[in-house]
Amino acid sequence: MHFAVAFHILYYMKYDPGKRQRLRQMKAYKNNTFLNSREARNIRIQCEMTEPAMRLKRSGVDHMITFFGSARLGGTNDFDDPDYSSAYIMANKLGAWAKTHGNIGISSGGGPGIMEAVNRGAHDIDCKSIGMGISLPFEQQNNKFISSELDFEFHYFFTRKYWCAYLSKAFVILPGGVGTMDELGEILTLIQTEKMKPCPIVLFNSEFWNNVVNFEYMVKYGTISQSDLDLLHITDDTNDAVEHVVKNVSL
Repeated sequence: MHFAVAFHILYYMKYDPGKRQRLRQMKAYKNNTFLNSREARNIRIQCEMTEPAMRLKRSGVDHMITFFGSARLGGTNDFDDPDYSSAYIMANKLGAWAKTHGNIGISSGGGPGIMEAVNRGAHDIDCKSIGMGISLPFEQQNNKFISSELDFEFHYFFTRKYWCAYLSKAFVILPGGVGTMDELGEILTLIQTEKMKPCPIVLFNSEFWNNVVNFEYMVKYGTISQSDLDLLHITDDTNDAVEHVVKNVSL
């Protein structure tokens, strides 16, 4: 018998040549080789669907206000960047409002840049600060302003996006790249197809959004309706953004 095969049998089946009997086999759910295999992908996906629900419930989070925005803007601790500063202010003010309810958390994608500013704003007002992070080659870890019990790291983008949306009652979206566009598009699609109830959606920084996406032309061309466009509140005023969320959110 090939040595590697024999070793595999001896290790996993706990065969003891001296006793000439097989001991108990390793349970499948303790077998990391199996759990990390292609065949067990559905189990890993289910873990990413189930474990966050347990942790959020244990932490008393029934609802979230979710922010999206670029990891590349603002760097770390950069209040000189207007988008970083605005994200911090809005998260801080919405965090103060959320604390009056007790079961609402402020959520970001968990990374640096705009996401760090969001978690920092929530953290500094002592609000539940949620980070829906994901393992990426250029983002080695989540930012330090996330509440320790609410610090998530996903492998699969679609499970991460599920949890970014599932408990969220409002969205504040700052300038971002293709990931942010993907998240905005998914939220709008879920509402458009009635998979999600309409909720406040703030697009912050009108210059960015009006240059990047011509929503009016999409209405004119017939690819979206005016009612879809009415879902969006575009603003440059942090107080206006916070007021729009608080006034229109449904818990």
